[in-house]
Amino acid sequence: MTKVGKAYAFFDCKASKQQIEEVLPRIRARAKTPSELEISLAEGPENISGDNKLMAIAREAKQAGIRYAMEATYPGATNRQTAAEVSAVLNQAYQSPLYANKEHFRGEILFKENGRYKFKE
Repeated sequence: MTKVGKAYAFFDCKASKQQIEEVLPRIRARAKTPSELEISLAEGPENISGDNKLMAIAREAKQAGIRYAMEATYPGATNRQTAAEVSAVLNQAYQSPLYANKEHFRGEILFKENGRYKFKE
């Protein structure tokens, strides 16, 4: 059985979900993410699924006014490696028209390691 890395991001952006989805392929190309990396975007952190701890983190993100959640899976990678790819995507997104006014980036990336969720530094 092939391992599949998983990582999550909770972030804020003024752009609509449609706008983000439209530029995401260009962002991924600039970030040089592997084609095997699958990303799903949800408006509202509570709209992702996961275990109780992840859902508690999602609720905290929603209460903090975070608008979006991203779930990424990466076959053959670790959760930490998957988080690094998500980080590259969000870093490149900040350089895109999605943040044209260079507003302060608010967001966190997390992954599970040794049974506990860790925030990517």
